[in-house]
Amino acid sequence: MNRWASVALITLSSLVLAAPRWTESKSDPGKARISIYEVAPGRHLDFLRWMAARDEMAKAAGVPATQLYAHLDGDRWDYLVIWPLTTPEQDRKMDEWASARGFKTGFPAALEFRELLSSHTDTYVSGPTTAAALVAAAGK
Repeated sequence: MNRWASVALITLSSLVLAAPRWTESKSDPGKARISIYEVAPGRHLDFLRWMAARDEMAKAAGVPATQLYAHLDGDRWDYLVIWPLTTPEQDRKMDEWASARGFKTGFPAALEFRELLSSHTDTYVSGPTTAAALVAAAGK
């Protein structure tokens, strides 16, 4: 495994353990998407404005807030985001909110967002949990 992948895996593991629960169940860990972004040169403020608009959109649809971590030192990524997984109903509400305010939705929004990035990765995760809970789940 290369150095970047190792650092990303360690970072993701640490942040997943610190992430909030997005489900009510105490016995079943929540699920989330973790994204690591390397922003295109000169586009950091545009990226942050895009993310802030999406945070407003999510709040209006009743979606829990994302967690955004800004890079300070180490590898080359700029931002790490922990996103709650959304339902189709929440997605519809967010699209309605965005359209009503002149924001792009669907594929045009995805293209707009990718113009802000040099690279990114997305990983779907379950957690936070503990090693003991995973050992117990393995025994079922």
